Amino acid sequence: KIMIIPVTPFQQNCTLMWNEETMRGAVTDPGGDIDRILEAISKTGVTVEKILLTHGHIDHAGGALELKAKLGVAIEGPHAADKFLLDNLAVSGAQYGLRAQAVTPDRWLQEGDVVEVAGFSFAMFECPGHSPGSVVFFNAEHRFCLMGDVLFDGSIGRTDFPYGDHAALIRSIKEKLFPLGDDVSFIPGHGGPSTIGKERMSNPFLSD
Repeated sequence: KIMIIPVTPFQQNCTLMWNEETMRGAVTDPGGDIDRILEAISKTGVTVEKILLTHGHIDHAGGALELKAKLGVAIEGPHAADKFLLDNLAVSGAQYGLRAQAVTPDRWLQEGDVVEVAGFSFAMFECPGHSPGSVVFFNAEHRFCLMGDVLFDGSIGRTDFPYGDHAALIRSIKEKLFPLGDDVSFIPGHGGPSTIGKERMSNPFLSD
């Protein structure tokens, strides 16, 4: 089961994901508003095992260190190519008036790694373009992705940063995500959920 917890002025989709049988789970992309995240954890009764990060931007990772300290759990992801973003979270947060702390994950992820959450296995795909170290988490059993800012309902991740790469982002989506199957649903980093099939057919950024 998954609960979306919008955080920061960017309304980033932090997610609380758990196994309904064991009530154990994980938080993905705690960008800020940690009190709101902790309230959701308390209300659901979930025991959080770990924190997952899809990439290093402030609205996704700015509260990760604070939440780690509150829960006493490890942080996994993203890819080490986003280290420069995670190292500079306090600086980037100050630019937006957000409190943030630099964070170093307990486990950097790379293509082929598997992340275990409450008995569920998530394959990890490197999907650079929006940021160099962006990753996507895919659970084959439930045909579901935690997408981060790679692909959205009707859009794709921004690439107008000095380190953004539009061509790489399109390759990531078409070569790694499309083959997963049209039936795969996903929660993006912002906005509503969608399916890979819907985006393959109608996303204006992905038409040939």
